[in-house]
Amino acid sequence: MALHLSWVFIFGILGNAVSFMVSLAPLPAFYQIYKKKTSEGFQSIPYVVSLFSAMLWIYYAVLKKNAMFVITINVFCVFIQTFYIVTYFYYGPKKERIVTVKLMLLFNVLGFGVVFLSTFFLPNPSIRLLVLGYICMAFSLAVFAAPLAIVRKVIKTKSVEYMPFTLSVFLTLGAVMWFFYGLFLKDMNIAVPNILGFIFGVLQMILYAVYKNHPKKTVEESDPKLQLSDHPIIVDATKLGLNACSDVSNNNGRDDAFNKV
Repeated sequence: MALHLSWVFIFGILGNAVSFMVSLAPLPAFYQIYKKKTSEGFQSIPYVVSLFSAMLWIYYAVLKKNAMFVITINVFCVFIQTFYIVTYFYYGPKKERIVTVKLMLLFNVLGFGVVFLSTFFLPNPSIRLLVLGYICMAFSLAVFAAPLAIVRKVIKTKSVEYMPFTLSVFLTLGAVMWFFYGLFLKDMNIAVPNILGFIFGVLQMILYAVYKNHPKKTVEESDPKLQLSDHPIIVDATKLGLNACSDVSNNNGRDDAFNKV
């Protein structure tokens, strides 16, 4: 029993450490926003979704009562994603501010409110936790499919310009850490989504090895429909697969994303 708890503690610490770094990945991009005093073509939805995911997992962990590592990383994620959203909102044009408010109302108010009200008042605590766990797992599995967009772009353009290798490695490591954390905690809602996260992470690294020496071919040259925004989109293996809500990355500095859990 003591050995079992030791493994839970070890993988919880490692998972938190990796996810912490992944969560900080967008900081270089937001520093550029601060310097230029404009959000340019950046989008707020990745950060709104990541905040929503962190809120869900905090709620789940509080009801579960023995998942402190899930709470700690997601409390940090709530803080950092809120910082990103506020910064984006402050420097974004009026139209983008309105979109951000609508997204916040849809995900973080209405979405979380519906999940909370539909589960909190269930009379049986076990059923309540089971239903909430399935909701979190379903959302995490859906978000972990996000790397398919980047995979498609890499194959289409034969360029890894928009897929930082370092970030892919850390996201894969995060998925491994949280999978074993969930496994030793005997919580498949945490473990199962990270299997998908690991598979997509390995796939990204394989694609990187295949296409890293190909001549750079910009997305615009290959297909205008595949154009990417100029900011990092992170699907955190802790928040979204535990997550979170990535991750997939696309930013101005490519590998600046690690130079986010």
